Amino acid sequence: MLSLNNIEVIYSNVVLVLRGVSLEVPEGQIIAILGANGAGKTTTLKAISGLLVREEGQITRGSIEFNGQRIDQLPPEDIVQMGIVQVLEGRRLFEHLTVEEDLIVGALARRRASGRTSINQDLEQVYHYFPQLKDLRKRTSGYLSGGEKQMLVIGRALMAHPQVMLLDEPSLGLAPRLVEEIFQIIRRISAEEKMSILLVEQNARVALEVASYAYVMESGRVVLDGPSAQLRENEDIKEFYLGLTQLGQRKSYRDVKHYKRRKRWLG
Repeated sequence: MLSLNNIEVIYSNVVLVLRGVSLEVPEGQIIAILGANGAGKTTTLKAISGLLVREEGQITRGSIEFNGQRIDQLPPEDIVQMGIVQVLEGRRLFEHLTVEEDLIVGALARRRASGRTSINQDLEQVYHYFPQLKDLRKRTSGYLSGGEKQMLVIGRALMAHPQVMLLDEPSLGLAPRLVEEIFQIIRRISAEEKMSILLVEQNARVALEVASYAYVMESGRVVLDGPSAQLRENEDIKEFYLGLTQLGQRKSYRDVKHYKRRKRWLG
């Protein structure tokens, strides 16, 4: 459904951030992008959604195709209309609106105008996945907890009827129990709505549990990829992303930092 072919991205005509990134997102599957801060994960999502233009970034090489159509030169509003919606890191909301008003804003990005009846049906669909939001629908968005805000931004994206949802760090700053709950819902949404999800996540454990396939990025490159079950058994993934040795014991930061010097994947 979605493919990136040898993408390079430069910011401000100076800083090369992505260095030949290629990946694929099949229909109805969850695909994860793993990597440390600065690896280029968020830039990859913004290259797809067209938001690079808002940050003086540009794609200088390669192509991005969605359902057989090239989209890398399109403005972000056209890409949204085609059915690709990005949920930005940081849970950005219209904090003065109520929860339900914030959800309805998501319906403005739909590919076709719909009546109020359809909006009400879509609200019920969101409340099906996030029943807490129905109880909070009259609450001002800015007063929600971190977990409730994350549910709201995902729910708002659902209102746009996306074919592909780009999720950027949904676990950031959340308690482990909430992370497990939200990722279970993400898995349900993908399965029940036949929706493709491209997930950027530093929590490798939960990402590899919900994704069918994953890419590992470092310094703007894809350095490893494969089925999630296979990557969970990869010794490099265990050591540098799951913090485990072959004996199942956690490594100290002093041990793990040797990874930056070793660079086995790029050798």
